[in-house]
Amino acid sequence: MKPVRVTTLLWMLLLVLGLGATGKGSPEEASFYYGNFPLGFSWGVGSSAYQTEGAWDQDGKGPSIWDVFTHSGKGKVLGNETADVACDGYYKVQEDIILLRELHVNHYRFSLSWPRLLPTGVRAEQVNKKGIQFYSDLIDALLSSNITPIVTLHHWDLPQLLQVKYGGWQNVSMANHFRDYANLCFEAFGDRVKHWITFSDPRAMAEKGYETGHHAPGLKLRGTGLYKAAHHIIKAHAQAWHSYNTTWRSKQQGLVGISLNCDWGEPVDISNPKDIEAAERYLQFCLGWFANPIYAGDYPQVMKDYIGRKSAEQGLEMSRLPVFSLQEKSYIKGTSDFLGLGHFTTRYITERKNPSRQGPSYQNDRDLIELVDPNWPALGSKWLYSVPWGFRRLLNFAQTQYGNPPIYVMENGASQKFHCTQLCDEWRIQYLKGYINEMLKAIKDGANIKGYTSWSLLDKFEWEKGYSDRYGFYYVEFNDRNKPRYPKASVQYYKKIIIANGFPNPREVESWYLKALETCSINNQRLAAEPLLSHMQMVTEIVVPTVCSVCVLITAVLLMLLLRRQS
Repeated sequence: MKPVRVTTLLWMLLLVLGLGATGKGSPEEASFYYGNFPLGFSWGVGSSAYQTEGAWDQDGKGPSIWDVFTHSGKGKVLGNETADVACDGYYKVQEDIILLRELHVNHYRFSLSWPRLLPTGVRAEQVNKKGIQFYSDLIDALLSSNITPIVTLHHWDLPQLLQVKYGGWQNVSMANHFRDYANLCFEAFGDRVKHWITFSDPRAMAEKGYETGHHAPGLKLRGTGLYKAAHHIIKAHAQAWHSYNTTWRSKQQGLVGISLNCDWGEPVDISNPKDIEAAERYLQFCLGWFANPIYAGDYPQVMKDYIGRKSAEQGLEMSRLPVFSLQEKSYIKGTSDFLGLGHFTTRYITERKNPSRQGPSYQNDRDLIELVDPNWPALGSKWLYSVPWGFRRLLNFAQTQYGNPPIYVMENGASQKFHCTQLCDEWRIQYLKGYINEMLKAIKDGANIKGYTSWSLLDKFEWEKGYSDRYGFYYVEFNDRNKPRYPKASVQYYKKIIIANGFPNPREVESWYLKALETCSINNQRLAAEPLLSHMQMVTEIVVPTVCSVCVLITAVLLMLLLRRQS
């Protein structure tokens, strides 16, 4: 069956399910669904090493591409901020586990720092025992609190020496280095870690790192660099999966998957075949780019067709999209025990022909334009709108497209509004309520969703946005050297959903909202008092010891003078 027919059948299915109508008044949004998630459904929160740990050059850690990127001081990050300290999470493990217990989560998703474990990136050269010990202690502490660790092997912070020596993900040899790194992690932690993610949002890593240059390593290899990087990332993922499957699975009994982020693409006009095709193309260039090779053995046909045609029109003899050999297709296909999905928002999609003479680029290759509804609630980040119904559609799309895989939602959340009370985040509560409810509806539709990870535990370093965007359940006061954490109202609300395993009834769910907002005003008073407390702490830690030292010195001088007189 040709891909176009699959596309048509898929959209017919969505329309039959009532999932194809445009946003306002769509059937799935008409009423809130009260009910429970399946028994054993896993609730969690997430983070990543570079965004939270700090301690960038401590205890034997090597430099990452993000250390170099942020230290360049060339305006690459808002306010020229760095994550040298970030949330100081490296030194606050026990404190943050208390926060996890307070949330009542079942799991915690975090990433390992490749350069903290392998300072040069190469296992044969050096293994940092202090890095191994740090993560081993973290995993033990989580398990002792009955919290399941879900571990990401690579969340963007590539060892800088691999970038310098090999050109990073532009070089196919990276797949072997990643396999060696993964094997080290399986060997060191696999007796206790049973859920592994190879890569987190590799599409953004490839596009922003090698196409636009907005992320480390900051390369602008338009229309070529991102496809080459993605090609090698997919091979690296497959090698890690096969290593686990061959060497570790029988004794460790764990699962290995990948986490792919994608917004939902909704056709502007569902009666227009070109809009429907454009929306499908949007999803294939986003989710299918990585998922299709893993589940079907090759890139989506629409990517091969469009990039191949554009490449020919640009005078190239070969497509800018690399080709998998028959052996590679067979090797890559089926290398996922679950599908990790990250999702934040939705776009309306319509077709737009981009002339090939504009030059090669990912955006031009897709021949579409993304739109937003001005009535959608805007959140803190400029790109982020609250559109819960898109979440259900993406989950159903993935379920249908990739053969009913177990799905773990690995990232979903909202950033701080620019003008809002810092801890009274009622808009985040509304986002959580809407998106989690649409996920519950997707489960009722038949989607095999095993767990949900809300993003994120803490406010943290947000890549090129520095510390301007805050996604955390816990507010972090970055201006205080102790980096204190304060619970936002959403902590109480999310905790209630977890304890109830869903939404029991209207009266109880409404009471959650009211109680959550009651607590945040008290916490805001604590936060407001923090500068005074910090000042008092400074007096205690600096002024008082100084005065005492001066007093001791004066006493000593007086004593000496007195002794001289007596003699």
